[in-house]
Amino acid sequence: MKYADVLIIGSGIAALQLATYLSRDMNVIVLTKSSIGEGNSPYAQGGIAASLAPEDSPFLHYTDTLEAGRFINRTDAVLKLTKEAPEIIRDLVDRGCDFDVDQNDNLLLGMEGSHSHKRIVHGGGDQTGKAIVDCLRQHVGDHINIKEDTLAYSLLLDQDGACCGAKGRGSDGTTHTFLASHTVLATGGCGQLYSFTSNAASATGDGLALAYQAGAKLTDMEFVQFHPTLLYKDEETKGLVSEAVRGEGGLLINESGEKIMENVHPLKDLAPRHIVAQTIYKQIENGHNVYVDISGIPQFSERFPAVTSLCDKHGIQIEDGKIPVAPGCHFLMGGICTDEVGATSVEGLYAIGEVACTGVHGANRLASNSLLEGLVYGKRLAFHLSNTPLSPIRKPVIKTPQPVLPVDLPSIADIQQRMMRGAGIVRTKETLLDLLQWLEEFRFEVHLEHTVDSCNKEQITRLFMLTTAWLITTAALQREESRGGHYRSDFPFEKKAWESIHIDHHMQIRKGDPDEYSKATAIT
Repeated sequence: MKYADVLIIGSGIAALQLATYLSRDMNVIVLTKSSIGEGNSPYAQGGIAASLAPEDSPFLHYTDTLEAGRFINRTDAVLKLTKEAPEIIRDLVDRGCDFDVDQNDNLLLGMEGSHSHKRIVHGGGDQTGKAIVDCLRQHVGDHINIKEDTLAYSLLLDQDGACCGAKGRGSDGTTHTFLASHTVLATGGCGQLYSFTSNAASATGDGLALAYQAGAKLTDMEFVQFHPTLLYKDEETKGLVSEAVRGEGGLLINESGEKIMENVHPLKDLAPRHIVAQTIYKQIENGHNVYVDISGIPQFSERFPAVTSLCDKHGIQIEDGKIPVAPGCHFLMGGICTDEVGATSVEGLYAIGEVACTGVHGANRLASNSLLEGLVYGKRLAFHLSNTPLSPIRKPVIKTPQPVLPVDLPSIADIQQRMMRGAGIVRTKETLLDLLQWLEEFRFEVHLEHTVDSCNKEQITRLFMLTTAWLITTAALQREESRGGHYRSDFPFEKKAWESIHIDHHMQIRKGDPDEYSKATAIT
């Protein structure tokens, strides 16, 4: 059994930002299911949005964010984020982050979809995530104890329902118990629930399932962003083709050379991501191939080394001037409900980064606001915890595990294919009901807490995926409109009345007996 002042589950940008800003007097443990440097963060090609240009302002950044999010965002959270963005960039520059600059050492500012001004800061062209991760890792102090290859599979609760740590499974299958005054989920998103995705293999929705089983409130799980342009070959997606490619002049065309965004949206190829993704999806469904025409971008390989490397790896010749693309799951706007510092509805439990729902993104994330959100909330939470008196570590209630799984679990590939078909880019009541009926065969919401102690890591991952898939599916079924990343072809338009409605999930746990609970979904 190990003890910590702060237990951080996850090792992406939000987690590293938190770890580097926490007081060095604190004992900090970081659990990561793979290793530091893995996950979505290092592979983020896009940049960080911040109003740094003289003609730009936090308010303009704020209005662009609301427009992309289809006005279901928390306006106070958005404005606070956009106001703090320039300082976050200055902090990283002071820490030595290797951002792209011009000949006069001024930051280069790029344009991406739905932004009204050039405000995107990049590192290494299209390797911004790697640049930031490399920078933050250099500032991780020796008071941070990192446990790699350790999957957190259960949050520990005391008799009052407060979180007091987590249980983890090591690479050799051994179980470890970590008790902590503060437990932080920074586990990222759930893109691997879908067969087409830009996400790293580790993005299986672990933190979402953990929080739900611990009784934390989740919201807006229907809002899943599908990135329009993933490299597409042999009917599989191979990786991300950054939106910055279109920001630099790339055009979406089909095999006939038709510009497919020409009469779809005033911003054409830089329209909001959900509109571009849906347009490409319709083209592919109608039998067309879709490409990003890069013939008008000079020195493409120097400007986009990561995209170039990806194309080379999969035999796509960029000299031909066309990159075949298809949309795939990219980002979850919903997640664990938090306040402005990352506190959840469960005492002692916090969430930051993609696993959290701060209200910033609304129904569709504005490009390059994700790295920004992780950095802002990681820093905020660090200052909050560093200035909060440590409470005594609580005593967890020990659950009695069942020895075997109640049902045979489906394969990961089966989950991914069913989610893509039933709760993917285009949804209907029929596809969602079919998916929900299949998911509920496994009764995961009842059995997860009782079975994980006897499961191996792959079985735990599949249980997490099933839980998160159920959360997305039930929310998507209840929202009878289309908004942002949530598109219902049977309800194809936004409804003004739904602008103020959020769909919440929480597991109702009886205090004093965490073995007794019931699932709950509510519309607020």
